[in-house]
Amino acid sequence: MAINYPAGTRRRTAQAKNTMRTGKTTKKALTFGKRGMGLEDEINLANDYYLANHLAVIHKKPTPITIVKVDYPARSAAKITEAYFKQASTTDYNGVYQGRYIDFDAKETKNKTSFPLKNFHEHQIVHLANVLSQNGVGFVIIKFTSLDESYIYPAQALIRQWEKLRGKQSIAYQDIIAEGYRVPESLNPSLDYLKAVDQYFENLN
Repeated sequence: MAINYPAGTRRRTAQAKNTMRTGKTTKKALTFGKRGMGLEDEINLANDYYLANHLAVIHKKPTPITIVKVDYPARSAAKITEAYFKQASTTDYNGVYQGRYIDFDAKETKNKTSFPLKNFHEHQIVHLANVLSQNGVGFVIIKFTSLDESYIYPAQALIRQWEKLRGKQSIAYQDIIAEGYRVPESLNPSLDYLKAVDQYFENLN
């Protein structure tokens, strides 16, 4: 089936094999296992791990599509041969962790000093504000790929920056460090982001 992605891009499913020997763990060894993996791949693997170990139930929301062409190879069968992804209306992920509803998006940048707000859409900001209004927990996982650093950035801080900068310019790296929660390095899962969520929860209580 021909699937057309926004801006002509194609999502790539990455597979990483970790062939490390047991012994002393180094930063280089930790990064080897996730070489070539995108942020969404790491989150999806983490979610599988959390579900399998009864830690949390978090899933990626399905992206709505517009069907363009359908073939009927048999009377009782239909095959979609061409479709386009619509722009997502909310965020990427939602679920339940420690009795709380969580809702978040995942973004990455090659920038080292800031995160461009153009990576967000206004309807995503509105959605996160609605989640907060119902006592849900909202945030975004921001990854600085050049630094190999990921942070949980609270929706409250994101909304404040969005309103302050009117959705333009960028959030300074130092501001993300100051208000965000660093995701620690890990082997399994490679992006154990719930560790950072735990720290976030402590400040919410």
